[in-house]
Amino acid sequence: MTTEAADRAATTYPSSLRRTSLMAFGSLAFVALGVWLLIDHATLKGVLAGAAAVPFFGLCACVAIGRLLRRRPELVLTGEGLTHVMLGSIRWTEIAEVTVREIKVRSTSQRVIELVLNDPDAYLARAPRSARIAGKANLRFGYSPATISATTLPVDLDGVVAAMRRHHPELRIRR
Repeated sequence: MTTEAADRAATTYPSSLRRTSLMAFGSLAFVALGVWLLIDHATLKGVLAGAAAVPFFGLCACVAIGRLLRRRPELVLTGEGLTHVMLGSIRWTEIAEVTVREIKVRSTSQRVIELVLNDPDAYLARAPRSARIAGKANLRFGYSPATISATTLPVDLDGVVAAMRRHHPELRIRR
């Protein structure tokens, strides 16, 4: 394979079987805890916590189990752009720059790849429903509507950013 042909070959990242399994089992454990709170807790706080935990973590478990069963790639990078399991397809021409950001929530933080889009509204208009919901929430908190987490990827974010640069050398990357 020539170097030019290798540059055109897609870089495919499957979801991490271990990490996705841990997410599924953890979510199911919180569903069980929520059910216990609903059944065996007499306080209003316990019942409300259980009522919130069961649907939220139930949905998380369904998503993780669905990923385990489908086994489709989490992220695919090509010369034209990227396709992410949750975000859908985004062309390189739609991305103004890529940043690696740390999102802090209380005492925890998570690093994500933020795709700063030229026209976030155009992306949100065609994005999958779950990406639209999450993307609008991200915008309210001052983030791009398109972020990629390494939680279920088999590589770290720096490896993904390096692969993005290989597929699109003109890509502007800010750290």
